[in-house]
Amino acid sequence: MSKISDTLKKKIRLAAKNRCGYCLLPQSLNPNWLEIEHILPTALGGTNDEENLWLACRLCNGYKGVKVEGFDKITKRRVKIFNPRTQNWAEHFEWDFEKVVGKTACGRVTVEALKLNNEIILPIRKRWITVGWFPPPN
Repeated sequence: MSKISDTLKKKIRLAAKNRCGYCLLPQSLNPNWLEIEHILPTALGGTNDEENLWLACRLCNGYKGVKVEGFDKITKRRVKIFNPRTQNWAEHFEWDFEKVVGKTACGRVTVEALKLNNEIILPIRKRWITVGWFPPPN
């Protein structure tokens, strides 16, 4: 598999507005570099092609791992995890103060699978919101 070039990494950062495609954490609030994430993991046949890459924070990327779908408890069916490259965040999620809420089956599965409201990030997000740093504008 080919290495991801610095030029492609910069292109992805720009397209992703330098923020995580899942929780919207901007690079400016993250002490770690946002990671180039494989939408379809390489372990499942994903490539380093641009259309399979996006930005993710360490927490989202770590929780996602090789997951590509999950079970939605409301519709009682398996659905694909949100694809930040091809889907619109606001169609699938909304904010309830510091919490990300899934509005669709895809959104609900993603919130659960990536633990978007985990105990590490919630108190931090709450502080960022209080001082007006979060959530980022569309």
